[in-house]
Amino acid sequence: MLLQQMAAEVGRRIAGTEQALRQHGFGPEPRFRAVLAENEGQCIGLALVFPEYSSWRGTTGLYVQDLYVKPAARGRGVASALIGAALVCCQDWEPSYVTLMVDQDNISAQGWYARQGFTLRERGDLLILDGAVLARFARKDTA
Repeated sequence: MLLQQMAAEVGRRIAGTEQALRQHGFGPEPRFRAVLAENEGQCIGLALVFPEYSSWRGTTGLYVQDLYVKPAARGRGVASALIGAALVCCQDWEPSYVTLMVDQDNISAQGWYARQGFTLRERGDLLILDGAVLARFARKDTA
């Protein structure tokens, strides 16, 4: 699976299961869309995307959660084609911008994104809340 290969390249593991991907991406209420790149019947790349909304911009964007191209296929325009195909696939969301994260240690990817015209997004850093702390927030009375 491409997501597992992507994670392995950076020394991580995917916690999500194939069942979860099917449920969340292809169930009755899809939470994301995926675009695949193929060469001679072999899957060589993936873009997993979902919509986001910016109140600052007053418009919808496309968040690229995962963008991966197999090492042997890199340098051939596959990543650019995946982003373009994702924009076409998601026209119904009317995206006017694309957002993604890049690993701070992945200098090669940072350079590629910069060459494509990506810039740092505003001045904030992306934070996450999950696990027991998230559960604590979910239990609080919000009335």
